[in-house]
Amino acid sequence: MVYLPPRTMTTFLKISVAMLGASLLTSSPAYAQDPFDDFPLVISCEYKDTYHAFYLSRVTKDGTATYSASDRIAGTITLDGKAKAVGGSDGGTCVGKTLKELRASGQAHDVKS
Repeated sequence: MVYLPPRTMTTFLKISVAMLGASLLTSSPAYAQDPFDDFPLVISCEYKDTYHAFYLSRVTKDGTATYSASDRIAGTITLDGKAKAVGGSDGGTCVGKTLKELRASGQAHDVKS
């Protein structure tokens, strides 16, 4: 282990944090202010004769949004891709639709200010 005096350690930490912040800003894809702003908060789908509310749970660095519902079912979608079921191909009335199609059909629900 290397000992650094407190003043040197403080300077080192400040530089490290600044470099980390700069790398995060330059390495992420172009999102709106917040990556969650690009996706609806809820997507509603009919699956096995039941209506489910799929809630936005995460957005990865590559722009893939994951939605989850009760009964341990989930799906993914990208800004320019189609909805896919996680863990299977049968995902009800959302699978294969784009965000534009989900919004047009009234299945995508955004937060209203």
